[in-house]
Amino acid sequence: MRRRNLSVVLGAVSAHDPLARPLSRADVAGRVGLTRAAVSSLVDELIGRGALTEAETAPDGRVGRPGRALSVRDRGPAGLGLEIGVTHLGACVVDLRGEPRVWRRVDRANAGRPAGQVLAETAALAAEAEAEARDLGLRVEGRVLAVPGVVPNGPAGRVERAPNLGWHTVGIADHWPDPCTVPEPENEANLGALAEYWNAEQAEQTFVHVSADAGIGAALVIDGRLFRGARGFAGELGHVPVHPDGVRCACGARGCLEQYAGQAAVLREAGLAQHGPGAAGPAEAGDPVALLADRAAAGHAPTLAALDRAGRALGLALASAVDLIDPDGLVLGGTYAELAEWLLPPVRAELGERVTVRPWAPEALRPSALGRRGPVLGAAQTTVRRIMADPTLLPVG
Repeated sequence: MRRRNLSVVLGAVSAHDPLARPLSRADVAGRVGLTRAAVSSLVDELIGRGALTEAETAPDGRVGRPGRALSVRDRGPAGLGLEIGVTHLGACVVDLRGEPRVWRRVDRANAGRPAGQVLAETAALAAEAEAEARDLGLRVEGRVLAVPGVVPNGPAGRVERAPNLGWHTVGIADHWPDPCTVPEPENEANLGALAEYWNAEQAEQTFVHVSADAGIGAALVIDGRLFRGARGFAGELGHVPVHPDGVRCACGARGCLEQYAGQAAVLREAGLAQHGPGAAGPAEAGDPVALLADRAAAGHAPTLAALDRAGRALGLALASAVDLIDPDGLVLGGTYAELAEWLLPPVRAELGERVTVRPWAPEALRPSALGRRGPVLGAAQTTVRRIMADPTLLPVG
């Protein structure tokens, strides 16, 4: 019961608008329905655990002592998010308010490289991010790693399959240099969806979040909770067949969405295949997604046609998801969010043609404001959300 009450009090302080008048212990008691004495004891413990701070406020003209204002600390406990992409590594540290304080992203061609080498470089980036966080007065309490692959349910700590990296049954702890800082792996699409839910101003309670980098992933949030499937394999939208007799996919099947709406497919159709993952040399340098956006904005016909084709294929797959799941909305994340100006019209057109058994508004499909930062932000905020739900995870003193 005390654990729950600690969470309730911490949540009440976290939800308070910092621009509003100061929040006192008595205010918290009135909001959560506990006695002032109980709230005072809980606040003392949260201060001792480093979750809250209490500062004296300026006199407001009333008789008596100055008030004291509670707030969530911007120093102390923090979460570290890490990301391994096909073409990059990323790191993010967020404080207990959920605010990003450290961002790092470096270009790396990770496809086909030994998992141990990639994880060693990720560990080095993590150490740099933690050092920067310490300089800001932050202490990392948990680490989560976003990967573009299947992470089974349970505490296995392994990536079962990440075909775009070339990984098969990779144990993270087996390759991590420091056994004290091994991160918990999670599918990047799942973390992107959670970041969307936690950070959107008016997040849908039930939605499908679809994102793309080298591959295509999706995640389903139902009533505010991530749906992982019986074994953790839910969300493999990139391997939903949109043309059953179509081209062969790397997974062995034919006509998978990834072969029509994945980054490599769009670059190929746009005549820019040399800029895709695995390309090398100065002519191929740069961000392929930014290049696609630049070409599309300039009216480059092959690029516009490639994006229209990708949007149609994506709309076909999402129409099936809408009919099956009946979500409140669909969210385009990752690189799709950065190409939304050109993808939204064909996706919406396909949905409009195919979703006929239930009401569907074009506005129910929208881009994420987080773009490619979603997965690593969600990874960092996972630790913070756990602490908010159970403040006893923090040490006393």
